[in-house]
Amino acid sequence: MREKILHKATELFLNLGFKSVTMDDLANEMGISKKTIYSHFENKTKLVEESTMDLFWFISNGIDEIVALQKNPIEELYEIKKFVMLHLKDEKSSPQYQLQKYYPKVHETLKRKQYEVMQECIIANVKRGMEMEIYRDNLNVEFVSRIYFSGVTSIKDNSLFPMQIFSMIQLMDYYLEYHLRGIVTPKGRKILNSIINSNQE
Repeated sequence: MREKILHKATELFLNLGFKSVTMDDLANEMGISKKTIYSHFENKTKLVEESTMDLFWFISNGIDEIVALQKNPIEELYEIKKFVMLHLKDEKSSPQYQLQKYYPKVHETLKRKQYEVMQECIIANVKRGMEMEIYRDNLNVEFVSRIYFSGVTSIKDNSLFPMQIFSMIQLMDYYLEYHLRGIVTPKGRKILNSIINSNQE
């Protein structure tokens, strides 16, 4: 039952936002009593924290599986983006923004963990791209990986990138192309262009 509550809560939080969903909503949606929920999670903050971490580990494991396929590094980043967007439901309710505003401690923990996982993934991606000569050989790997993380975090800032102007899918596409165009070699640019063209068909 604990797992069921966690999965339903995560789904509701992603679709409607962390602030909007009440324990009553969750109980009604599942056809159970609030008491049942509280027997597994002492309060809503605890539920938010656990559902956030549960989703984080699920996505991290999915990213590890994509990386294990050893595709070329440009394709790998597009596959990761596609996987993440699929499981974040396009973030229509801007859950990241609500998490930051109403559950700042949970948000900080999540951001720190995201940074650790992403750093490792991007550093490996950049090094492999340089070895394969599809990324420039004069890149400062530490700088590129940090600026990538910083950009991915910034595009989720609703005040900078309002959802009325940009959808999350658009932002991720724009940002990934922006990042890659700055680091690819002519050989890498051909791969990038062919991926972008096939995505537009």
